Amino acid sequence: MDLKEFRMVVAQNIYFLRTENHLTQYELGQRLNYSDKAISKWERGDGLPDAYVLSNIAELFGVTVDYILTEHKEQDKKIETEPKNKIKKIIQCIANVAVFAVAMLIYVILHNVGINHPFIFIYAVPTCAIIDIVISAVWYKGRGNLIFSSLLVWSTLATIYFGIGNFNLWTIFLIGIPLQVILFLILGIKITITFTKVDRKFKPRKNKEAKTNEDEEKGE
Repeated sequence: MDLKEFRMVVAQNIYFLRTENHLTQYELGQRLNYSDKAISKWERGDGLPDAYVLSNIAELFGVTVDYILTEHKEQDKKIETEPKNKIKKIIQCIANVAVFAVAMLIYVILHNVGINHPFIFIYAVPTCAIIDIVISAVWYKGRGNLIFSSLLVWSTLATIYFGIGNFNLWTIFLIGIPLQVILFLILGIKITITFTKVDRKFKPRKNKEAKTNEDEEKGE
């Protein structure tokens, strides 16, 4: 394998890992402290990241440096990365189940000492929502955070409602309406920023030849 072929292998692997994890060139560059132009250069095979950057890329996507440097078939790539995604989902499920297990333990203890508190499991919901928000931010670039944040808002209000024990205070749920609107507005801002970045990235630029012709016309 010559240098050009080797560069293309690395380029294809970086491109696959980036797109498989739903990152733009700009977002990957931000994580690696490089510009999106550098990422584009690597993915075109016009250059190679150094050993330190390769190590950071491998750590970021949960693969080995050897994986990035080795040629793979498209099917093999998906087979190798799929187990990692499943492990993340299993860990997320274990964390949520563990919260309800603790809630169950507390319920049993309280029941045995003569305290009947059937709403104890409602308290576990906002805790799970917080865990899912953190996991979503760390592993999935915040995808699903609107759902988890909404769950946190309404479950927290439900926790307060049932915790107080005064069922006439149903108006407390009205607080959730403006909070939900704020969450939707935040989502709208994020979408707008993303599309703005994409629009700037793909905005056509005049090439040197066209610029030279313009300068000549102005000179005339």
